[in-house]
Parts: sequence; structure tokens; C-alpha cells
Amino acid sequence: MRNKLLAIAAVAGAMSAPIAAQAQSQITTGLVRGAPVVVGEDVDGITPDQRPAFQEYVVHERVPNYTIPGRIVVGGILPEIGVTYYDVPQTYGVTPYRYTVVNGETILVEPRTRRIVQIVD
Repeated sequence: MRNKLLAIAAVAGAMSAPIAAQAQSQITTGLVRGAPVVVGEDVDGITPDQRPAFQEYVVHERVPNYTIPGRIVVGGILPEIGVTYYDVPQTYGVTPYRYTVVNGETILVEPRTRRIVQIVD
């Protein structure tokens, strides 16, 4: 009986380890529609030292500014229609995301879900 309890405890501990590790590698950045927004720390976005050059690139490309109601927050979802997304040039790193300008803010978006992953200041 004692061996069975130890075996069950070992299996339960092994199953919960990945969940605990995942919880420690995430940060909460606020609320979107009343739910907490959790964003992983490993976002392949524009690094802080690249941001000024990237902003200059966006201005040079004359990317249109789209206006949508509400605030732009990381984790928010952009509308399905009315916003055009552009590829990030490889000079700023290989990234699976696209960029656009919404409400005057340059943002990186996950193209399949239209979820905002980074606001480029």
C-alpha cells in the first residue's frame, strides 16, 4: 500500500512539473475584456535597440494609420476586416509576426489570430 502511494505521488509530481515551469515563465500584463492577459517572455519582436530604426522604417514606408475604437493593449485582438498587415523586414530579425499602425501606435500582430503581441514604442 505504501509503495502504491509513493508511486501515485511520484506520477502526480511528474505531471505537475511542466505546468509549474510554464507558470513561472509568463507574466500578466493587464486585462482585456475583463480577463487577464498572459504573454510569454519569449516574444520574437523588435528589440529595444532596434525600435528607433524600425519606427523610422515604418514612417519611411508610409504605412497607413488605422483607427479602431478602444485602447491598443498587448493581448488585444484586432478586427478581422479593415486593417492591413505587413511583413517585418529581415534586418529586424526573423519573426513570425506582422506589423501595422493602429491608433498612431506601431504594433506587432500574430497574423492568424490578429492578437497584438508587442507595441513598438
